[in-house]
Amino acid sequence: MPIVVDIDVMLAKRKLSVGELAERVGITPANLAVLKNGRAKAVRFTTLAALCDVLECQPGDLLRWEAGGADTGG
Repeated sequence: MPIVVDIDVMLAKRKLSVGELAERVGITPANLAVLKNGRAKAVRFTTLAALCDVLECQPGDLLRWEAGGADTGG
Protein backbone atom coordinates (compact mmCIF):
# COMPACT_ATOMS: atom_id res chain seq x y z
CA MET A 1 0.00 0.00 0.00
CA PRO A 2 1.53 3.31 -0.98
CA ILE A 3 -0.09 5.07 2.00
CA VAL A 4 2.37 5.29 4.91
CA VAL A 5 1.10 5.91 8.45
CA ASP A 6 3.38 8.04 10.63
CA ILE A 7 1.50 7.82 13.93
CA ASP A 8 4.64 6.51 15.65
CA VAL A 9 6.48 9.72 14.69
CA MET A 10 3.78 11.88 16.27
CA LEU A 11 3.64 9.62 19.34
CA ALA A 12 7.36 10.16 19.87
CA LYS A 13 7.07 13.93 19.34
CA ARG A 14 4.19 14.16 21.83
CA LYS A 15 5.75 11.64 24.24
CA LEU A 16 2.62 9.50 24.33
CA SER A 17 2.23 5.74 24.53
CA VAL A 18 -0.03 3.77 22.20
CA GLY A 19 -2.27 2.92 25.15
CA GLU A 20 -2.60 6.54 26.24
CA LEU A 21 -3.36 7.72 22.70
CA ALA A 22 -5.93 4.96 22.20
CA GLU A 23 -7.67 5.91 25.44
CA ARG A 24 -7.76 9.61 24.55
CA VAL A 25 -9.01 8.91 21.02
CA GLY A 26 -11.57 6.34 22.15
CA ILE A 27 -10.36 3.28 20.24
CA THR A 28 -8.79 0.05 21.41
CA PRO A 29 -5.00 -0.21 21.59
CA ALA A 30 -5.28 -3.19 19.20
CA ASN A 31 -7.12 -1.13 16.58
CA LEU A 32 -4.63 1.71 16.98
CA ALA A 33 -1.78 -0.76 16.51
CA VAL A 34 -3.37 -2.03 13.27
CA LEU A 35 -3.54 1.55 12.00
CA LYS A 36 -0.08 2.47 13.29
CA ASN A 37 1.55 -0.56 11.67
CA GLY A 38 -0.01 0.15 8.28
CA ARG A 39 -2.27 -2.92 8.27
CA ALA A 40 -5.56 -0.99 8.24
CA LYS A 41 -7.60 -1.03 5.04
CA ALA A 42 -9.51 2.14 5.98
CA VAL A 43 -9.75 4.82 8.63
CA ARG A 44 -12.88 6.71 9.61
CA PHE A 45 -12.71 10.48 9.33
CA THR A 46 -13.99 10.71 12.91
CA THR A 47 -11.04 8.61 14.07
CA LEU A 48 -8.61 10.65 11.98
CA ALA A 49 -10.09 13.87 13.39
CA ALA A 50 -9.77 12.55 16.96
CA LEU A 51 -6.15 11.54 16.34
CA CYS A 52 -5.38 15.00 14.98
CA ASP A 53 -7.13 16.64 17.93
CA VAL A 54 -5.23 14.64 20.55
CA LEU A 55 -1.88 14.85 18.74
CA GLU A 56 -2.44 18.51 17.77
CA CYS A 57 -1.51 17.88 14.15
CA GLN A 58 -2.87 17.80 10.61
CA PRO A 59 -3.95 14.64 8.73
CA GLY A 60 -0.88 15.04 6.53
CA ASP A 61 1.31 14.66 9.62
CA LEU A 62 -0.13 11.15 10.08
CA LEU A 63 -0.65 9.92 6.52
CA ARG A 64 1.50 10.26 3.42
CA TRP A 65 1.60 8.76 -0.03
CA GLU A 66 4.80 7.05 -1.11
CA ALA A 67 5.24 6.19 -4.78
CA GLY A 68 6.11 2.58 -5.40
CA GLY A 69 4.85 1.44 -1.99
CA ALA A 70 4.43 -2.31 -1.69
CA ASP A 71 0.88 -3.63 -2.00
CA THR A 72 0.34 -6.36 0.58
CA GLY A 73 -2.73 -7.68 -1.25
CA GLY A 74 -5.67 -9.19 0.61
